[in-house]
Amino acid sequence: MAEESYIYAVARIRSQEQRLLSSSFYEQLLAAPDEAACLRFLSERGWEGSDEGPEAMLKTESRKTWLLLGELVKDPSVFDVFRYAADYHNLKAAIKESGQENKLPGVFRDDGTVPAALFEKAVAEMDPSMLPERMRACAKEAAKVFLQTRDGLLTDCIVDRAALEDIFRAGEESGEELLRQYAELTVVTADIKIAVRAQRTGKDRKFLERSLAPCRTLDIGQLADAAQLGFAEVCGYLEKTDYAGAVPELRKSQAAFECWCDNVLLRAIRPQIHNPFGLGPLAAFALARESEIKTVRMILAGKRNGISADTIRERVRETYV
Repeated sequence: MAEESYIYAVARIRSQEQRLLSSSFYEQLLAAPDEAACLRFLSERGWEGSDEGPEAMLKTESRKTWLLLGELVKDPSVFDVFRYAADYHNLKAAIKESGQENKLPGVFRDDGTVPAALFEKAVAEMDPSMLPERMRACAKEAAKVFLQTRDGLLTDCIVDRAALEDIFRAGEESGEELLRQYAELTVVTADIKIAVRAQRTGKDRKFLERSLAPCRTLDIGQLADAAQLGFAEVCGYLEKTDYAGAVPELRKSQAAFECWCDNVLLRAIRPQIHNPFGLGPLAAFALARESEIKTVRMILAGKRNGISADTIRERVRETYV
């Protein structure tokens, strides 16, 4: 679609941005006495589906976003890079549930590019050709490894690495700078998480080589070397990169680092608020909506479990607007 073809779509998105949640609204949720009060506040803001429970409401809001974007672009597949993570999550779930009589409810996500049922069918019939070509090799290898070893961690490594490679490839091939930024930051933050977790759990170099995915702004060889030496070395390497800001958060806690990861992405997309043309504002809106849904989910879970407002507040993400 030519850039001028997005003018109407961007105008629609500008009106929708006025409905995004603000930091003051998050404070209102944090001050609420319980989860039920939070749901009432959200309903008053136009969030739908709370009568069926909090998770149903969050899924409804996510679907609303994608339905809107589907109306605004001729080819919604331009946003598929945001949905690949759900596809690979569903592949892992299908592999691990294969052969089990008792299926766990709510395991599969419904926000991917491929119906969850297709993953179940492809795994059950051992026919990866049912899946998109980009996923077939990974599906075949992961299913074989799990069948032979029942090693869930190794299966996760295979699928998660393939997911990161697919996201990175899609971003690079998109021709859109924001999608390229999204893909790069997704891989970078995942690689840092993998390296820190591997260092803390004593994983060997082979595990790191199998798990870390290439990107443009981190040297995964140096990151793996640092992870083999210790946490201080990981921090020392990161301090020499564009991601030095991750270090103080890593030293605080894993939760603080997770918050930093999401905030880095929000800061990267925030300039799109002032961009009147192109796909960028639409993509940024999609990411902003998913970020606020994640934040609301976290606040609701905190209220449900009696966690103090101050503790929850430390994990609340920045807002897009």
